[in-house]
Amino acid sequence: MGKNTAIVLAAGQGKRMNSKIQKQFLEIQGRPLLYYSLCCFQESPLVDEIILVTGKQSIDYCQKEIVKKYDFTKVKKIIEGGRERYDSVYAGLLACEDTEYVMIHDGARPFITQDMIERGMVCVKKTGACSAGMPSKDTVKIVDSDGFVRETPERNRVWIIQTPQIFSYSLIRKAHESIHKGNMANITDDAMIVESQTSVQVALFEGSYRNIKITTPEDLYVAEAFLKK
Repeated sequence: MGKNTAIVLAAGQGKRMNSKIQKQFLEIQGRPLLYYSLCCFQESPLVDEIILVTGKQSIDYCQKEIVKKYDFTKVKKIIEGGRERYDSVYAGLLACEDTEYVMIHDGARPFITQDMIERGMVCVKKTGACSAGMPSKDTVKIVDSDGFVRETPERNRVWIIQTPQIFSYSLIRKAHESIHKGNMANITDDAMIVESQTSVQVALFEGSYRNIKITTPEDLYVAEAFLKK
């Protein structure tokens, strides 16, 4: 039997944070943002190993100040990411060994839970490809290039996509290899790669409205509030 591997992405520049420190290393409640998702994967019995993908200049920092400091023994490799998110994911996929299922997660989403991982693993074993998400609370409008409304999809059919996204390793590896030979424009997540390169349908499983991605300074205040609770 193959392993379940979590690829945690922490190579983003975080330009919208207006901070000299990369967002994944900003502290919330005295610990770096990246700590929280790594801790969840470390404690999950469904995760066998973690591959951490970060910037070249951050590898030593991650090793000493996060992995070693907090004893994240499941982090087997810390590797250099690429220019774009999909390059970093592909680097993580290439670093996997004997992996059956792979969970791809944004290190800037600190509020992943054990329940979420469990729901995702049940789902991927049935479907081969799935993503965490939640139904949109808001009405969504599809606009044209001039900013005029062209469509209002039914709200119960609109989901906000999150991570982790979980796949059969062989499926996501082949999909990435296929798309890297062609046009990578407008690729924003790994589900899109599976959707465009394979005939496999991507299922959605319930994430959490708390499973936010820390992108702007305002998000840090929300994250602090969640942690205080």
